[in-house]
Amino acid sequence: MLLKLVLFIAFWSISYAQENLTLGLASDENLLWEKATESTMALRYDEALGYSKKLREKNKGVSCVLEGIIRISIFDDKGDTASLARAQMGLEKCETNGLWDALRRFQIGYIQGAMGHTVKGAMTTRSAAKSFEDSKDKEARSFFALYAYYIDKSFSWVPFKSDNRLEYLKLLEETSLNSKRFWPLFLTPLVWMEYDKEDYQKGLKLCEQGLSKAKNHPVLLQMKADMLYRLKRYKEAAEIYEISATDYKNRTGESIRYWCSVLNLIRIYHDGGDKEKASQWRKKLESQRYKNLKKWMPSSLIDDLEDRDLI
Repeated sequence: MLLKLVLFIAFWSISYAQENLTLGLASDENLLWEKATESTMALRYDEALGYSKKLREKNKGVSCVLEGIIRISIFDDKGDTASLARAQMGLEKCETNGLWDALRRFQIGYIQGAMGHTVKGAMTTRSAAKSFEDSKDKEARSFFALYAYYIDKSFSWVPFKSDNRLEYLKLLEETSLNSKRFWPLFLTPLVWMEYDKEDYQKGLKLCEQGLSKAKNHPVLLQMKADMLYRLKRYKEAAEIYEISATDYKNRTGESIRYWCSVLNLIRIYHDGGDKEKASQWRKKLESQRYKNLKKWMPSSLIDDLEDRDLI
């Protein structure tokens, strides 16, 4: 009798653990998340937050994570640093468990990194990512892949060390194509992985894939322009960034992505042979607004421009 009880407890524990290793939701909850993602990528942020509030009535913890992701997206697009801070405060208070808690911590790690706390952010991300490792859920495995790809890359020089980067890229491409809830969270880093590999043609293809789901999304358009620039298609890249600069200035003022447009136009026109236009865009950096926001600029972009004495 005692043996049966022990076996029952052991079986129940394994079953519970497996059940907890999923990001699955009830169909009505899942639909609300999908609608929130669609609205977010259409820049209808108030509508997306409205879906998260509806989800709160059904699943408070998951709704809290969704709201944090939406607010991170607002920051990523509009450069609203207050939205990023609000996302962090909200995520730190979420009452979650299982892989939803891992996703919560994963997002906090991103925020910490974006705010300049690189080491702390990496530690938080590592802790969260490890929670996804044993899941059979493809979306959960994809969150682990976002972390594991760079770990395998950093140890690729070690003899006999396993390197699963191709497997991770394949998984991320599949989920970025098929996941209605999380595709932007998988597609964006996947593009930069291909960029890092210098496979700019593949990166361009992925950007087009994203734009087929979120037409004219401003962040995806900038990413597309980055790929075109690396492919030396300077005219096309400049056209996108010229439009992007105007769009952001009209929509958000001289925000982070406006200045990213300015910086990119400097090097695009320089490398394309139009030094006069490069100089015209460079003069805009004399603005105090730029100086105040310089710390938020991508370090790789700044380093490239400074190393080549372009700024």
